[in-house]
Amino acid sequence: MKTQLPNSIELFDTTLRDGTQGEHVNLSAKDKIRIAQRLDAFGIDVIEGGWPGSNPTDMEFFERARDVEWKHAKICAFGSTRRAGNAPEDDPNLQAMLQAGTSVVAMFGKSWTLHAEVALGVTRDENLELIASSVAYMKDAGRRVIYDAEHFFDGFADDPGYAMAAIKTAKEAGADVIVLCDTNGGTLPHQVYEVVQTVRRQIDGTLGIHAHNDSGCAISNSIDAVRAGVRHVQGTINGLGERCGNADLTGIIPGLQLKLGYNCVEPEQLGHLADVSRFVDEVANLDPVDSRPYVGRSAFAHKGGVHVSAVMKLPRAYEHLEPETVGNKRRVLISDLSGQSNVRYKAKELGINLDEATVARRAVERLKQLEHSGYSFEAAEASFELLVRDIQEDPVDYFEMERFNVHSHGNGGSDTYDQATIVVRVGSQRELVAAEGKGPVDALSKALHTALCKFYDGLSDVRLSDYKVRVVTPDEGTEATVRVLVEHRADGKAWHTIGVSSNILEASATALTDGLRYFLLTSGTPPSEAVSPTDEVPASQPVT
Repeated sequence: MKTQLPNSIELFDTTLRDGTQGEHVNLSAKDKIRIAQRLDAFGIDVIEGGWPGSNPTDMEFFERARDVEWKHAKICAFGSTRRAGNAPEDDPNLQAMLQAGTSVVAMFGKSWTLHAEVALGVTRDENLELIASSVAYMKDAGRRVIYDAEHFFDGFADDPGYAMAAIKTAKEAGADVIVLCDTNGGTLPHQVYEVVQTVRRQIDGTLGIHAHNDSGCAISNSIDAVRAGVRHVQGTINGLGERCGNADLTGIIPGLQLKLGYNCVEPEQLGHLADVSRFVDEVANLDPVDSRPYVGRSAFAHKGGVHVSAVMKLPRAYEHLEPETVGNKRRVLISDLSGQSNVRYKAKELGINLDEATVARRAVERLKQLEHSGYSFEAAEASFELLVRDIQEDPVDYFEMERFNVHSHGNGGSDTYDQATIVVRVGSQRELVAAEGKGPVDALSKALHTALCKFYDGLSDVRLSDYKVRVVTPDEGTEATVRVLVEHRADGKAWHTIGVSSNILEASATALTDGLRYFLLTSGTPPSEAVSPTDEVPASQPVT
C-alpha cells in the first residue's frame, strides 16, 4: 500500500474510460481487465472502468472485475448526474452505476451555464438540484463519490459565481472529492494555478484535477494544480483520450514524485513506469511514441558525438535523471553525426571492445560513407554490430550467398506466383535451393531459410516478422535507391538489419542474410559446427 504522507497524491486512472474515447483505441473487456490488473500492481489508487449501462463492453468489465482480487486499487464506475424529470431511484444512469457494484463512483455534472442552459436545457437552479440530489443519493447508497465538475475552468471564466456554486452544492451534498475539469483543454498553467488557489480558499476537503491536452498543457496543468493545493490527479497512461488526449500519467507521476517530492507510488514501483507504458500500448495495439517524456524509447537517446562524449564521462551532463529510475535505459544512436565516442559506447554496449583508436576511426569513416549512400543504423543495431566486427577484422563467416535469381510470373490478374533460386556456400559445401512465395521477397526469404536450415538446425526457430521499404532518393523515380529494414524473431527476441540498393531485391537480400548471420552469432553457433548436407549441389531444384 502507498505510504500515507501529507504530500501523498491520489492517482485516478481513466485509461479504460476516457482513454478509450481516443481515436484508434478499442479495448475488449478482457483487455480492460489486463490493463487494470497491471495498473493495480503499479500502485494506481482508483481505476475508472467505464460507464456501466452505456455499452456491453463496460458492463462485461464490471462483471469480470467482481471476480478479481484487487491488491491496491479501487475500481470505479462512471456516470452523470440524474436526468431532469427523473427521481434518483428511477434514473437509469444512477441505477447502472449502483449495479456495477463498485465502492467508488465518479459522477460528472455541469458547472458552466452554457452547458446547463443549452446542453441540458434546464435553469441554473434546476442544474444545482440535479447535482445535489444525485450526489446525496449515491452517498446514501454507501458509495464514495468523486464529483467531476465538467468544464469547470471554462465555466469559471464565464461566470465564476455559478461555477463555484455548482461545486459547493456537490460538496455540501456529500461529495468526497471535487474534481476541477478542463474538459476542453484550453486553459493555461498559470490560469489553472490561480483558479485552484481561489477554489482552495473557499472549499475544504480534497480537490482534484482532470486535464485535457488540447493546448499541449495537460501535464503542466496537472502539476500546477497540485502545487496550488490539489491532491487527487486524474489522467490516462500515455495520454490516451479524445481529441488530443488526456493528461499523461507517465509524465505527471515522475514530475510530481522526482521533481517536486510528492508521494505518488512506491519508489520501487516507479521503476516499472516504462513497462506500464509499453504494456498499455501493446494491449491497445498502438505504436509506442518514441519521443514520449520519461518512458519513450528516445527519452534518453543520444546522437551527437559531443553529447555522447560528455554522457560517457558524466551522464547528468545531458540527462535530467537516471533512466533506470523510471524503468527506461540510455541509448546511443549511430549515424553520420556520430563521433568515436558514439561508436565506442555502442560497441561496448554490444560486448565489443574497441581498444584501438584506429579501429574506432575507421568505423566512424565507414559509417559516414554508408549513411551518405542511404544506410541508417539507428533502427538496425544488428547490422551495426556486424559492420563493426567486419571493420575489426572479426567477420561473421557463417555462410556466403553466391547468387540468387527471382522469377515473377503473372497474367495481370490474381493468378501470379514467385520463385527464388539461390546458391549458398558454407565452408566447402554448396547448396542450391528454390522456393515459392507470396511475392519475390517472400520467395527469397524462404529459399535462404530452407538452404541454411540444412546446415544450422537452430535457424528453424527464426522467422521473418517485419519488412519495411523506404525510398531514399524519390526524385530518381523507378531508379531510386531504397532502404530495406527487416525484423527477425526467435525465442521472444527481435533484431533488425538493413540493406540499401537501387535494386530492391538486392537490398532485401542484404538485410535478410545479415539477419540470419546475426542470429547465428548471438546464439553462440560456431561456424565449424555446420552440418554438411547429403549433396553439395542437388541434381534438381527442389521447390518448397
